Amino acid sequence: MSANGDGALVRAENLRVWFPIRSGLVLDRHVGDVRAVDDVSFTIERRETLGLVGESGCGKSTVGRALLRLYEPTGGRIVFDGTDITELGEGAMRPLRRRMQMIFQDPFASLNPRHSIGRLIGEPLRVHGLASSREARTTVRELLEIVGLPRDAESRYPHEFSGGQRQRIGIARAIAVNPDFIVADEPVSALDVSIQAQIINLLEELQEEFSLTYLFIAHDLAVVRHISDRIAVMYLGSIVEVSPAEELYDNPLHPYTISLLSAVPIPDPKVERARETILLAGDLPSPANPPHACRFHTRCPYVQETLCRDEAPPLRPLGDDGHVVACHWAEEIRAGKIQPREREMVFEPGRQEAPPEPPPV
Repeated sequence: MSANGDGALVRAENLRVWFPIRSGLVLDRHVGDVRAVDDVSFTIERRETLGLVGESGCGKSTVGRALLRLYEPTGGRIVFDGTDITELGEGAMRPLRRRMQMIFQDPFASLNPRHSIGRLIGEPLRVHGLASSREARTTVRELLEIVGLPRDAESRYPHEFSGGQRQRIGIARAIAVNPDFIVADEPVSALDVSIQAQIINLLEELQEEFSLTYLFIAHDLAVVRHISDRIAVMYLGSIVEVSPAEELYDNPLHPYTISLLSAVPIPDPKVERARETILLAGDLPSPANPPHACRFHTRCPYVQETLCRDEAPPLRPLGDDGHVVACHWAEEIRAGKIQPREREMVFEPGRQEAPPEPPPV
């Protein structure tokens, strides 16, 4: 899939989402902020899939919820189809919410166990006044067939379905109001591997049939590569690299992206044994107190004495293919002029240490 050049449907400009930290007996003293999303900018073209990846706690899901105004932005702008929705009131947002939907990570927690499947899928139609009760029932049956479930599923309840089937129900609910934009928040991470491929294929088919635009949030790089046109990599609340999907996998330029891709298993045993897996030192810093300058410099195996600890790298283009990266030394890393400095952070699968000596008897 590829964007068709019709222009951006969604645009985030210097988006910030900070959560206040309060202290005191009545929690009325503001002592700091958790910078979950800090100065994030990107665009999503119409009928494009932008993959958003990063480790747990980096702010991926917060970005997705902020785009839908489920979280209120602390700063920056959110533009949807040419309209700045950053500060729109609930009344003005209501007609736009039909065009912006979400698929949640946990297909069971996102479905009310007390409601039948027919009511769960038909509720958006009634809320937005798109169908009468009789019309909604007909539409629900059609949606169930579209996502690969039998029509009689409408009278059953969420606990009667498997995880993959429940996610199909969540997808049917998301597309019920014929949206333009869907945030898929790790929609396959809670599913078995055999079911993940089915759900990914379903999402691709629906995108083709209904001209959908996706923000696909995940931590599984193999899944993201399969479905995405472009991929944005997040670290500690900021985007560090954006690239066309194949280009990112063939030519990663940010040290964090390089370390993530080095951990992706390769099905060829010879290649797997020959390559190096970069293990990052230290723990993920707190988003309430991120490192000064480059946020990755405390764990980066390519860190240099100059710039990295003194100046935050801007997200800048490298080449003409839309590949942008926030690293002072991206050109040198690409040319092989800079190698990982701290070799203790590198584990080479081809080398095995001798087993420890047995304890004395």
